[in-house]
Amino acid sequence: MGKVAILLAPGFEELEAVTVIDVLRRGGIEVIIAGLQEGPIPSARDVKIVPDTTLEALNPEEIDLVVLPGGLPGVENLKKDPRVKELLSRIREKGKKCAAICAAPGALAAFGLLEGKRATIYPSLKSELKGAQIEDAPVVVDGDIITSQGPGTAMTFAFKLLETLAGPEQAREIAQQMLVSWP
Repeated sequence: MGKVAILLAPGFEELEAVTVIDVLRRGGIEVIIAGLQEGPIPSARDVKIVPDTTLEALNPEEIDLVVLPGGLPGVENLKKDPRVKELLSRIREKGKKCAAICAAPGALAAFGLLEGKRATIYPSLKSELKGAQIEDAPVVVDGDIITSQGPGTAMTFAFKLLETLAGPEQAREIAQQMLVSWP
């Protein structure tokens, strides 16, 4: 089905991270929570999550999808960490997928991964998507890049990721169990 790494930087948006982790794990996807540092990672509102591992310990060969949650200053911490850019570059070279929500598509753009791609971002941050074709939609899929707008679209984003990795039947089944309306 796939293995997903979700990267947590200090200041991440908790709703976007935990929703993705929850939905994918319910759907049978192996999710690795990777911290940019060791120990508990504080969110934008100081909710602390203990990652499964660190960014250094991830093996890009085993990852099918990397997810960047939004949140400030979390996204700024992702952008300034060269290890994040290196991981995403290696993932893309292997033809694997990247996903980002809220402000995090700005990190993908800063790393040069959205050039000519359709993408969305938190509405007030559209200027950060240089080189991308901006769409005003809750979730935008363009090949191996999946982007979403923010906390209110986190559930839709998570189910799109599940559908991409495990297929529409699995996504519908998990949505039904969670009482979520899903196509």
